[in-house]
Amino acid sequence: MAAIANTFETVKEVSQLIKEAGGRALLVGGCVRDSLLDSSIEIKDYDLEVYGLDGETLENTLKSKFKLDLVGRSFGVMKLHHYDIDVALPRRETKLGIGHRAFEIDSDPTMPLEEAAARRDFTINAIYRDPLTDEIIDPYEGRKDLENRILRHVSPHFIEDPLRVLRGMQFVARFGLKPAIETIEICCAMTPENLPRERLFEEWSKLLLKGVKISSGLEFLRNVGWVDYYPELKSLIGCRQAPEWHPEGDVWNHTLCCLDAFARERGDWSDDENIIVGFAVLCHDFGKPATTFYDPIKKRLRSLGHDEAGVKPTISFLERLTDEIRILKEVPPLVKNHMKPYAMWRGKSGENAIRRLAAEVVRIDRLVRVAAADDGGRPPFPSNPEPMRWLMAEAERLRIKDSAPKPIVLGRHLIEMGLKPGVRFGEILSACYEAQLDGVFTDVEGGRSFAKSFVG
Repeated sequence: MAAIANTFETVKEVSQLIKEAGGRALLVGGCVRDSLLDSSIEIKDYDLEVYGLDGETLENTLKSKFKLDLVGRSFGVMKLHHYDIDVALPRRETKLGIGHRAFEIDSDPTMPLEEAAARRDFTINAIYRDPLTDEIIDPYEGRKDLENRILRHVSPHFIEDPLRVLRGMQFVARFGLKPAIETIEICCAMTPENLPRERLFEEWSKLLLKGVKISSGLEFLRNVGWVDYYPELKSLIGCRQAPEWHPEGDVWNHTLCCLDAFARERGDWSDDENIIVGFAVLCHDFGKPATTFYDPIKKRLRSLGHDEAGVKPTISFLERLTDEIRILKEVPPLVKNHMKPYAMWRGKSGENAIRRLAAEVVRIDRLVRVAAADDGGRPPFPSNPEPMRWLMAEAERLRIKDSAPKPIVLGRHLIEMGLKPGVRFGEILSACYEAQLDGVFTDVEGGRSFAKSFVG
């Protein structure tokens, strides 16, 4: 908490500098919203909006005491090096065309605060606080909306930035907000307008990393019609399931319940791990719409092969959000294998099968988390943690709970045997790894002996 306190002390120091130069600095946005929600919330970054100083004077004032990052200077934004503090001038934005970036931006330190606040997205983000006097300035009654847990857009300018719909999605999930009818209506009139992937991914990540009730965020997406832009999600709506296995309803409802179960157990896992697992939970049943049928013999709905069928739509969904290789590579295997913990527990699979599973999904503990969320997404049925406990215990024993089995036979071993790197070299290493997964050998000497069969 000391570092946080020090950051706020720096905020006050910056504000005092600006005051002495003839301006006024006001905190605005998430730092004010979060502190009003809960004074114990850890504020990680601060946004200051400065009135009464032109850009050059502001820059020179800040430079007198701080090192600045001026990458956003053309947009009237300056960042303080070594501090999560952004200092900006109020600005007018004129929409010139389609897209999140198609704006002409004009900074104006003389702009009335009410006009500047009207450019913000939601009333809960348009609350200002003077860090020197602690005065609250709330031109659009955002504090009242915050107390009543209402998500309301500030002004008609809201429609100019389509990313705000996804911001609404994650705010609803994070803060337990109910969207105002007029906000739902304006969101329904908006389209994504070719939003860049990195901005989409940022909002979806916040939903998964910070959403307390992720289901409410996705219901917001459905209510404003934006689920239409995610066909893999839309196809889950109305996809029926056998009620004796899924009393919660269709696959859409099941997925939402699973995501809420995931949110309850994010715990101390890193953001990187929670993103991988969160997207896997979101996508785990994408294969059901294409595989669900009524089985007249068993007299119930079935979705045979939905786990493998879910890989392709998972990839198509993720590719529209990100080009991060790690996510595109490591989420689909979790979708493909999300039923394995239960199946392997029921069949008491052996070590070789568990090693192969670890090699495919990278981390058994990730897969267990996905399976646990899946199991927890069938209310009112209670969860059955036994399959997950069994698999984790086996993975612990084999030392592969958080990593794929490491190859025993390496290139240097083959070189020591007189082999030269090349196509054949790689084939032998691959064969050795497959044999290792099958338990043919468990140490270097055994690996060398196996590799010798390829040397002739």
